[in-house]
Amino acid sequence: MGHNIAESGHGAGPAPPGHREGRVTATDTPHYTPDWLQLREGADAAARAPELVDSLRAHLAARPGPDGPLVVHDLGCGTGSMGRWLAPRLPAPQRWVLHDRDPRLLQRAVEQPPCDAQGTPVAVGTRRGDLGRLTADDLAGASLVTASALLDVLTREEVDRLAALCAEAGCPVLLALSVVGRVELTPADPLDDEILDAFNAHQRRGELLGPDAVTVATAAFERQGAVVRTQCSPWRLGPEESALTAEWLRGWVGAAKEQRPDLGARAEAYLRRRLAVCEAGGVGAVVHHRDLLALPAAVEAAA
Repeated sequence: MGHNIAESGHGAGPAPPGHREGRVTATDTPHYTPDWLQLREGADAAARAPELVDSLRAHLAARPGPDGPLVVHDLGCGTGSMGRWLAPRLPAPQRWVLHDRDPRLLQRAVEQPPCDAQGTPVAVGTRRGDLGRLTADDLAGASLVTASALLDVLTREEVDRLAALCAEAGCPVLLALSVVGRVELTPADPLDDEILDAFNAHQRRGELLGPDAVTVATAAFERQGAVVRTQCSPWRLGPEESALTAEWLRGWVGAAKEQRPDLGARAEAYLRRRLAVCEAGGVGAVVHHRDLLALPAAVEAAA
């Protein structure tokens, strides 16, 4: 498991040019810049599935064990957007452990810590490291493991290992914003489907799961005895999100061209058309994702 665990742009397409460093391969996921993560934070927050948090809260209320703060491990925390969204929706007190390989992102996350429902900053610790080095000891005492836009940049082997580690820790897992390979753009363009197919192939390059991630992860957690629930969590981008839409389009088309260089001039012309309409506030985009909640079966049965 050699992937960078930085919260990535892949949950809604790759980070656009200027927002990623290094080349993406099946064994080397790039760092992502704070600017790209900040640009997408509002859309991420609006997309994540609150219904799964309702189930998670019920599970946490029923959990056995000593009193004390919820201990939440955020894998690939990036700038901390998952914590800022989730912490106010969970019972207090809480302690968050933020995992990432990029020290710049960890620093940004600490500077903008999550707050509970009363607006009080929660206790935060950081662990710099790679997901491939995560062990059961690292998750000992965890009340919850969470991540955003992570599953689709993992391999089947990595997801199996993550499910096993979380099962050993005996905690629920909430994984948000995994791509499912569907995009709806308005107005429609004749090249939409071809670009989408090329992008989906790019997401599956090497051994990465891409749009198959939620299906594979569901099976992996179920093999560990968890009860798994999933919920749609689409980005819905309108005129108010035109800056994000434009950056996403650049990354989406760029990935398609990287996968299929023969698209060449047609893809470039397509992007110019799309950006022109976007600048005028006329492009609408629905980028489909699913969120996944895996609950340990023993507590689920008792709840």
